Amino acid sequence: MTNRRDFIKQIAGVGMIAAMPNSIFSQVKKTDTKKTLIWANLLHLSYNMWEDNTPEKYRTKTYPSNDCKETMTWAQHYHPELTFDKNVWDQLLEKMVEVGMNMVVIDLGDGVRYDSHPEIAVKGAWTPSQLKEEVRRIRRMGLEPIPKLNFSTGHKAWLGPYQRMISTEKYYTVCKNLIEEVCQIFDTPRFFHLGMDEETAWHQKTHEYVVIRQGELWWHDFYYLIDVVQKQNVRPWIWSDYGWDHPDDFFRKMPKSVLQSNWYYASQFEKIDNPINEKYVRLYDKLEAHGFDQVPTGSNLQDDYNFEKTVAYCTKIVHPDRLKGFMQTIWRPTLPPCLNKHLEAINLVSNVLITRK
Repeated sequence: MTNRRDFIKQIAGVGMIAAMPNSIFSQVKKTDTKKTLIWANLLHLSYNMWEDNTPEKYRTKTYPSNDCKETMTWAQHYHPELTFDKNVWDQLLEKMVEVGMNMVVIDLGDGVRYDSHPEIAVKGAWTPSQLKEEVRRIRRMGLEPIPKLNFSTGHKAWLGPYQRMISTEKYYTVCKNLIEEVCQIFDTPRFFHLGMDEETAWHQKTHEYVVIRQGELWWHDFYYLIDVVQKQNVRPWIWSDYGWDHPDDFFRKMPKSVLQSNWYYASQFEKIDNPINEKYVRLYDKLEAHGFDQVPTGSNLQDDYNFEKTVAYCTKIVHPDRLKGFMQTIWRPTLPPCLNKHLEAINLVSNVLITRK
């Protein structure tokens, strides 16, 4: 079992579908047929993803040093204040435009004081009007802003009190309210990223409160979420790693209307006898074989070669009609100590774009 933080270390029922609303399996919006490839970058407004407990040593308001590695470790614990720097954010958006990227996926979490649920917001969270104006500004820059709220129980910390109400009627109401409000703020975005990765006991081994949905309950909640999104005339987008460990269920029950992002952050794509490689890399092949639209996802988490190799491999094995683009991830907070790591990630995308001209 692996997760993004430990990746470097590890690399060294059909009947239920019939009962789901028809809208879940509806056709995607016409705007999704655009031929321009997506070149996306994932950035974080909120970084409260992994921990619902806050050790005393991490309760400081400011990050501990100018070292990105230390800052990342600090950020991987829940913080009651926004871990975000607007100046860094602006520099990254400008750099993305400069190199020719065209989409920013924004992990919102508890970084917004939602009108529907202001109680989950951290101190310093943006107001809905502030976010709405930023979305407009991003569009004027030539980037397409896409919202992300991760509804995996492995990344539930941002939900505040509702992280302990998973799969209750209150939880469903909160999820619906947040999705609908975010879709309004983003003026009906083309996609809505729902996360849904790493929902296992292993990924929550350091959490004080552990929740794992399995079997039909996972699918019930997943169908509920994508139905809410599609009723807003928006296409749902998820991380695909549920398919790593549940391939039969995944390919039998996953609607083709859901945009898929498998992720793999190492550099070994060759078909050799390597269980890790076969499990993670080969999901790209399986998604293609089953006819899913994909936005393969790379990272500079481990090295400088992954993104280039991800593009080369997936361009070769995914049909152009189903290859919607690529996404780069950094998995660092939007803070000054990590600025250079962010810029490095964008430059790696730039190198690929230059070679494709």
